[in-house]
Amino acid sequence: MGSIGGVKKEEKDFTKKVGVFEATVVCINPTAEEYTTLIGELKEDSKETEYLGTSRDNNISLRIKIWLQSKDGSKFPLTFFLEDKQRENKDGTKVQYINAVGNTAWAEDENSLRTLASESNPNEGYRKMMNEFVKREFRVAYFGEEALYNFLHSWLGKLDYYNVETTLEIEWKKLMKGNVKDLKDQVDGEWCTPVGALATIDTTEKEGEIKEYQGVYNKAFLPAFNLKFFRLIDYTKPEVIAALSVKKSRDLKSHERFILNVIDGEHGCKNYYVLKELQDYEAGDNLVASDKPISTEGSDY
Repeated sequence: MGSIGGVKKEEKDFTKKVGVFEATVVCINPTAEEYTTLIGELKEDSKETEYLGTSRDNNISLRIKIWLQSKDGSKFPLTFFLEDKQRENKDGTKVQYINAVGNTAWAEDENSLRTLASESNPNEGYRKMMNEFVKREFRVAYFGEEALYNFLHSWLGKLDYYNVETTLEIEWKKLMKGNVKDLKDQVDGEWCTPVGALATIDTTEKEGEIKEYQGVYNKAFLPAFNLKFFRLIDYTKPEVIAALSVKKSRDLKSHERFILNVIDGEHGCKNYYVLKELQDYEAGDNLVASDKPISTEGSDY
């Protein structure tokens, strides 16, 4: 007589989500084996775990994919792109510098940078900030470093970045060979803290068809304890945003700075999002992916 039994397979939830959530890092640039264990099965022709590449300018590039997990177990890809090219402004008059704890500054050259930190700078607040910057070792930054280190500051939040003994440096030459061991070693490490992040939907058109991909906004993060404000205040209301926009910079709380970063028309989030707690994504609410007439009144996008 036959029998039916065994172990029930694990059901993986691939429901797309949007909104702010408390995130922990579960893996960074996983191998094919790690990906299958932590995220799900890879397709046979998948290039998901191929991270090194070449940029449009023929420079070595590296995709850093950090997998985040929310409290409900959902997983989200946070992606950074690094390029082996020193970062300049658009007209080539300034370069970006980065110091030993991942802080950045712009200047014409190293001498100009040190001048900004000297007594000849009449802006006392800016002078003090630049003075702290040049106290540590610094160099010209590469494309993508600023965004990556911004995340590391939030994730490795137990480090005392004001202490002169603290360093936060990932060797650039190793990264450009695809070596992310220094980053992977920090997962579940002693400096880790939960991160407040924003889940988004990237909507693109391929071969005449709308495709939607789960993502995470990679330019700003906030302390996880700040997420409570999104339960208390409706930041989708235009009048609430208007009140934030007229605040002086020094009066802004960290979650308010985060919101203004996200909604910035020029530099903010270009994908679909909602400034509410994490929720299931409804394609009908996404004007890019739906046939609804476009209206900006009361929009979260």
